[in-house]
Amino acid sequence: MERRTIGAAALAVGAVGVGCMPMSWAYSGSRRRGEESLRAVHQALDLGSTLLDTADMYGPFTNELLIGRALKERRQDAFVSTKVGLLVGEQHIVANGRPGYVKRACDASLRRLQTDVIDLYQLHRADPEVPVEETWGAMAELVQAGKVRSLGLCAVGARGVRRSAGGLHDATIRQLRRVQQVFPVSAVQAELSVWSPEATEALLPWCESRGIGFLAAMPLGNGFLTGTLVPGEGFEPDDVRARHPRFTAEMMAANQPIVAGLRRVARRHGEDVTPAQVALAWVLARGRHVIPVPGTKRERWVTENARSAALRLTAQDLAEVAELPRGRGSWD
Repeated sequence: MERRTIGAAALAVGAVGVGCMPMSWAYSGSRRRGEESLRAVHQALDLGSTLLDTADMYGPFTNELLIGRALKERRQDAFVSTKVGLLVGEQHIVANGRPGYVKRACDASLRRLQTDVIDLYQLHRADPEVPVEETWGAMAELVQAGKVRSLGLCAVGARGVRRSAGGLHDATIRQLRRVQQVFPVSAVQAELSVWSPEATEALLPWCESRGIGFLAAMPLGNGFLTGTLVPGEGFEPDDVRARHPRFTAEMMAANQPIVAGLRRVARRHGEDVTPAQVALAWVLARGRHVIPVPGTKRERWVTENARSAALRLTAQDLAEVAELPRGRGSWD
C-alpha cells in the first residue's frame, strides 16, 4: 500500500488507516465479536493499513485492551494512535485535561496496549477548566520521556453546528495556534467525507500549509456512504446512529442520491469497485497529508477499505462527486 507521512517527524503510515472504535463501542453491541475484530486488525496489518486509531474512552478501555492483544504479537507492523482527555460516565462524557491525569492516563494506555511507546497521542477534547497549553505541555513531557512519539489534536465537535459569524472549524484552528507555541502538532483528526466536506474549506488547508497530517474521521459517513444501510431498518438503542439527525428514515431516504452518485462512479472502474471505495478515494485525493480512518470491525470491510488506496479517480469522477448534494439531517 502507498505510504503517507504524518507531521514534521515524517512518521510513515499506510494511506488508509483503521478506526477501531466500532470493535468495542458506539455501534450495535450485539454485532461485536472480539475474535472477529482481532482477525480484522491482523488483516489490516497484512494489507498495509498500519495506522490503528483507538482511544481510552472507547469501551471505555476495552478497545485498547483488544488492540493490545494484536500489538503483543505485531508491534513492529503497526502505527498506534490513541487519545486522552475524555472520561465516560454512566450517562455522560466529561473532559479532563489536568496534567497529572494526562500522565496517569498515558501510563494506563501503555499497559492496555501492551507497548512501551505510543506513536501518536491525541488530545480528544480540551478541558474548559484547564488552559489547553497546560494539557499540551504535559503531553509534550510524555514525548520527552520517550512514552509518546508525536502529538495530535482532535477537532472541536462541529457536526450539526450551524454556521454563525465564523467558520465551522475556527475554534479548532484557534486551539491549534495556541498549542503549536508549546510543542509541534503532528496530526489533526476531524470529520471529512463526501457528505461532510466542511474541513476542506479552512482546516485542511491550514494543516497542509504547516506540514501537519490530517486524519479523516468518519470518511464513510458512519457507514451510510457504503450503500449497505437500508432506510427505515433502524438501529439498536446503543448505536450512536439511532440518535443521529442524518439517520432518521426520512433523512436516509433523502440522502440516497449521494450513494447513487458514488455507485455510478464506481461502475466506471469495474464491477468489483464499491461506493465505499470511491468515497475513500475521494478523501485520499484531498492531499498527500490526508489519511482516511474508516471505522470497521470485520475482515471483509478492512480488505475493501484497503483496496481503495489503489483506486485513482479521474477528473471526471471528481467533478461528478463535487456536484453531489451535501448530506442532509433533520436539523436542515
